[in-house]
Amino acid sequence: MSELVIQVENLSKQYRLGEFGSGTLYEDLNRWWHKIRGKEDPYLIIGDINDRTVRGDSNYVWALRDINFEVRKGQVLGIIGKNGAGKSTLLKLLSKVTSPTTGVIRIKGRVASLLEVGTGFHPELTGRENIYLNGTILGMTRKEVAAKLEQIAEFAGVTRYLDTPTKRFSSGMMVRLGFSVAAHLEPEILIVDEVLAVGDVEFQKKCIGKMGEVSRTGRTILFVSHNMGSVRNLCDSGILLDKGQMVFSGSANETVDRYLSLGSTEEEGGNRVVFPEKDHFAQLLEVAVENGAGQSLNTYYYEDEIFLRIKYLVRESRRNLWVRVMVSRNGEPLFTSYDIDRPVIPEMRRAGEYVALVKMPEYLKAGVYTITVSLVEVGRYFDEKIDVLKFVLDDTKSDTADKGYRLDKPGVLKAELDWRYVEHPVLVGESAS
Repeated sequence: MSELVIQVENLSKQYRLGEFGSGTLYEDLNRWWHKIRGKEDPYLIIGDINDRTVRGDSNYVWALRDINFEVRKGQVLGIIGKNGAGKSTLLKLLSKVTSPTTGVIRIKGRVASLLEVGTGFHPELTGRENIYLNGTILGMTRKEVAAKLEQIAEFAGVTRYLDTPTKRFSSGMMVRLGFSVAAHLEPEILIVDEVLAVGDVEFQKKCIGKMGEVSRTGRTILFVSHNMGSVRNLCDSGILLDKGQMVFSGSANETVDRYLSLGSTEEEGGNRVVFPEKDHFAQLLEVAVENGAGQSLNTYYYEDEIFLRIKYLVRESRRNLWVRVMVSRNGEPLFTSYDIDRPVIPEMRRAGEYVALVKMPEYLKAGVYTITVSLVEVGRYFDEKIDVLKFVLDDTKSDTADKGYRLDKPGVLKAELDWRYVEHPVLVGESAS
């Protein structure tokens, strides 16, 4: 069995909402008095779980609570969960960007992390200088970094801009260079957050391929993603976080399946979600999955019509405002649609409320579907609800006597193509029609 490179024991991270510090001199002194006597912080027992859907009574929130897991050399661990589950906080703790409130982290080996756009880059330094800076931080010599420089620049596609200060780089260029640096400087442990979503689809595929290549050399990868297909294909194991707690650990496929079944929308009042109003120029107000009668259900059948209802508010008139829907099946993105694909509304979005009804295609195949809804302004996602809706498409009511029915028919779509024979043999006396 390979050696342990990461060991996490009873890891917790607590944040105080609002002001920095305890808030009163008495609380600060009380905390200090307990600390010098080697006792537990008296305020750690006060706090709410990290549930964004309810308003808590405490000013303390547990972003993570009692996390325990181990990672071995060469393992590719996927860390998944809904927004606010604690994934990014966990990676920041492992990267030593922030310190834990309680618990122990033991790491063996050099760690390179890509947590946010621009992580580890100084904006005034050029791309070349930042590469050398990151190599130095990882303990590499200038000669070792120089040997990798050309590969890093070529992979990121920034060779032409290598001597330009990174403050002039676009977010996509920063992500490409950041990942390339982290992957090519040969750390023993590579930590990658969902920041790759900023890059284009082609680069994302390139990154997944590179991480697979890195893992085959015996290095360890911790990967956070909302793309369940990438987690299934890249990772060999996974952990599932929910509201700051680890609720499942197992193989990548088992973890993804558990994530897809987590928190049935039935518990949230049906397949309909209403969002509180915010002080933004535009925001989503309500999203729902409905049948033809306007009923919000959790399970649909092949003969059912399925609609997605999207209600949003525009407070300030905007010209380049779009609505985006991404539909995934069993964790794998299936297709994406924008309301501007077939313009049905004026380009200028006037101030007011809008309700869009989107009919799901009939070629969907049985499975678990999740839907992400976003408001987009010139390519920037400013109000994105990832996997906000979930429903099951069931084929148990299908006519199994139908010659075209096959439960195990390969593929992710239930396609019914238009077949026409323009030529075929005809028996004597038989009509050709």
